[in-house]
Amino acid sequence: MIVLKCIAVDDEPLALRLVETFIEQTPFLELACSCDNAVEAMTLIREQQPDIVFLDINMPNLTGMELARLLQEQPGPLPKIIFTTAYNHYAIEGYKVNAVDYLLKPFSYEEFLRAANKVLQMSEEASNHFQSIAADDEFIFLKVEYQWVRISLKDILYIESLKDYVKVHLEDTEKTLMSLISLKALEEKLPSSKFMRINRSFIVSLEKINAISKNSIFVNKTEITVGEQYKETIKTIVEKWLK
Repeated sequence: MIVLKCIAVDDEPLALRLVETFIEQTPFLELACSCDNAVEAMTLIREQQPDIVFLDINMPNLTGMELARLLQEQPGPLPKIIFTTAYNHYAIEGYKVNAVDYLLKPFSYEEFLRAANKVLQMSEEASNHFQSIAADDEFIFLKVEYQWVRISLKDILYIESLKDYVKVHLEDTEKTLMSLISLKALEEKLPSSKFMRINRSFIVSLEKINAISKNSIFVNKTEITVGEQYKETIKTIVEKWLK
């Protein structure tokens, strides 16, 4: 399941807490952080690289609308903006900065969820598009921070599970990529002829295996223990190689 990283920005404590609560009770949303001003929000957006920013408009020093305009001037992909405000006259201006939706306070959880679902649908369509492209080629697309990164299958050494994330270890020196996806979900995207799960936490590239012992596989200089339930599969592969 796609999980969208969120930042909430509002100078009203009660309004901010409401958005935080709505995010926390939505399975496909993850609250990265929140703040009460747009100046701090700009720094947090750069550091956290969220998928969605729930952004109040009327704030001192720098308004939410001004922040949205500044973000458009920044290089690279932008987070999706959902404005939250008590004033309806900002609606047209909001769409000029490509806001996904405009929530008029006080808004219900149903209205909040409808807006969040718009971003989810956009992300799913993008993900399906990239997966369909990759299916015919020798690469996959993974979401790294808030960019879709193309990864050549031949560059992958092994993949490690870290709770809700995976760490992709690449042949290019010690470079690794972190992506918010489960190991099981990623395993389903990889060709079984080239990759194999060898324990609960690791998938290895078959062509990168240097050596196999009774209980371990060696990829480059890394030794990875083979799980008990995967040993028979490893044995079958070794027998095929020896024929």
